[in-house]
Amino acid sequence: MRALPLLSLLVGSCMAVPALAANSSPEANEWLNKLAQAEQTQSYQGSFVYERNGSFSSHDIWHKVQGGNVSERLLQLDGTAQEIVRVDGKVQCVGGGLASDVTAPPDTAPRVLDPLKLMGWYDLAMSGKSRVAGRDAVVVTLTPRDQHRYGFELNLDRQTGLPLRSLMLNEKGQLLERFQMTRLEPKVPSDNDLHPSASCKPVAAAAPAGSPVSGWRSDWLPPGFELINSAVRREPGKGGTVSTLMYDDGLARFSVFLEPVKDEGGADVRTQLGPTSAVSRRLNTPKGKVMVTVVGEIPLGTAERVALSMRPQDAQASQ
Repeated sequence: MRALPLLSLLVGSCMAVPALAANSSPEANEWLNKLAQAEQTQSYQGSFVYERNGSFSSHDIWHKVQGGNVSERLLQLDGTAQEIVRVDGKVQCVGGGLASDVTAPPDTAPRVLDPLKLMGWYDLAMSGKSRVAGRDAVVVTLTPRDQHRYGFELNLDRQTGLPLRSLMLNEKGQLLERFQMTRLEPKVPSDNDLHPSASCKPVAAAAPAGSPVSGWRSDWLPPGFELINSAVRREPGKGGTVSTLMYDDGLARFSVFLEPVKDEGGADVRTQLGPTSAVSRRLNTPKGKVMVTVVGEIPLGTAERVALSMRPQDAQASQ
């Protein structure tokens, strides 16, 4: 459910950003700042629909901000009654089809929308007015400056700054993902609204990540993406370890997984589902054969280039 992080928002050098920002609208900047603040200050409840790869689902959401803490409950209304409860961005329990074999991921840096940073990689513009879920909205567009990220059209509520609709678009303007509120009530949900159902199972904490990854690096990254998290974890029952690195440009994210494989192990993969690309490539390195997998909201060609660029920190890999 990629659209939901927009509800949880919802690099060039400092010398370079102001020059690039000249192509962006100050009013769009102000609205993105309002969006960034709304998630941490505005309680609300409502319903939304989510579309991805031709598939639709409908959901209820309750979002409460109190004493500096943010509590949130999401419930899918069609199909399996999938449920998620989060506190300050950390998953507390999941229900329905999400409940099997789920563990909480290692802590990662929260998404904080920073318009000044985004101006280095996206052109920000005002694109008119709209009306969504019976509420007046302004339309803000984020157009990527290169082919390594997707564009967005955000319809923000005039009263609260919350997102009423978000469209993710590829370089041809084709829709990859849609999030759209059908009901928004800017009021504080009750404790009962936020209380999980009996089918929402507590999420087991992930095993300690151990030391940050220092053994791998990328020879190439899309401009603006920075390493925000790294970890090493053991694979249960396999006896091996998987190294994980997460990268972020302030809006989009992708992860790189590196796992040792035997000569016959692993197959190359290149696939895309909506905005999410997944590429796996086997590399021969001084540390042995490694399967590199890149998964995230970036174009397929970009994901493949990242996968082929991974190297041991202290040596060069060969394909």
